[in-house]
Amino acid sequence: MYEPIRSKSVHSTMAGTPSDFPHRSREEELDLQLAGHLAALLAVTDELRASGPCADLDQAAERLAEQVTRLRGRAPLRASAPPGDVAGQAAALHRRAHALAGRALVVAASRADTAAAILAAERMDAHAAAGRDDHQKLSGAAH
Repeated sequence: MYEPIRSKSVHSTMAGTPSDFPHRSREEELDLQLAGHLAALLAVTDELRASGPCADLDQAAERLAEQVTRLRGRAPLRASAPPGDVAGQAAALHRRAHALAGRALVVAASRADTAAAILAAERMDAHAAAGRDDHQKLSGAAH
């Protein structure tokens, strides 16, 4: 009724079957994911730093860069954001940074990377607090 498959499958499903393309281990995939989330968080942190000097953001950016370097084996590329009006975007940037830190925390926890998990949790707290402060400033200005 059905014609048998004559060509070799493009998906290797049999254990021990060599493949023609490289595979990464679960740990390597998690390292890449974590490095990506932390690099994205670093980019948003750099955007927030463009609004003016802030020791907390400067320190966070350095720690994030160290973690990305550790995971990738090379320093992250960083664009220097020109000073601009980030104040109007600060609340959105803090929400974005909070979400990125949350993603990094989940991946760091799944790979048992304590240093990255602690950093991500600290950044979540910092951005949540900054988001609340921005919201209170906007609410106070509206009254």
